[in-house]
Amino acid sequence: MSETKIKYAMVTGASKGIGKSMAIALAKRKINLLLIARSVDELSALQSDIKNQYSVEVEVLSIDLSQPQAPKDVLNWVLTNDYEISILINNAGYGLWGKFGELDLTAQLEMCQLNMVTVTSLCHLLLPILSKEKQAYILNVCSTAAYQAVPTLAIYSATKAFVLSFTRALRFELKDGPVSVSCLSPGPVDTGFAHRAGLDAFNKIAEKFNMRPDEVAETALKGMFAKKSEIIPGFTNIISVYANRILPKGFIEKMAAGIYKT
Repeated sequence: MSETKIKYAMVTGASKGIGKSMAIALAKRKINLLLIARSVDELSALQSDIKNQYSVEVEVLSIDLSQPQAPKDVLNWVLTNDYEISILINNAGYGLWGKFGELDLTAQLEMCQLNMVTVTSLCHLLLPILSKEKQAYILNVCSTAAYQAVPTLAIYSATKAFVLSFTRALRFELKDGPVSVSCLSPGPVDTGFAHRAGLDAFNKIAEKFNMRPDEVAETALKGMFAKKSEIIPGFTNIISVYANRILPKGFIEKMAAGIYKT
């Protein structure tokens, strides 16, 4: 009898926030993990903790996914080690807050690279591997910012709009195959995102609506396994997305500009 191969879930941006919570939630379900992030120390600590608590296989790769070569490096890592992947969670991403013309161009382009190009590349490069499974899943992490233009978060919201549109189109293309494609669009989450984006002034507002990363992760995985197209955690966020669809764009943009003003 041939030995059954171990199947893995790949999670990018796994060292903190939603990515870390999804890694733990998958481990609780006894799913083996391929975890990717920049921080060697944080990845190693998470690897050790998950192995000890949940007795699953955990392999880690420290890499900067904002670099153009990174997705091919990830593929080479997978192929070299002959990992079989049944779940791809594209969680890595970040935002920059400020007026477009005043923010550093290089930093904004690196954000575009990570939030859009890396997501697209990993889906394309790993799709042949995922398609070999009887059932596989892609979960692209988006944002409620994808549903509107957001002044002072102009590029971030635009990249997330790309992810939303791309995910829905890919889902349709793959609807008759074994790969289910979903998009997760959280609102404010207690992950330190606002601080890293330079949005410290927004923290007090966000605290009123923040969800916990473990809440978001659990909702995300339940939606992914249920093969939902769009997963929006939290009733307030669902109402917000619905409002964005029916209210005039100019009105929504004016409101967003007031919330995120510099």
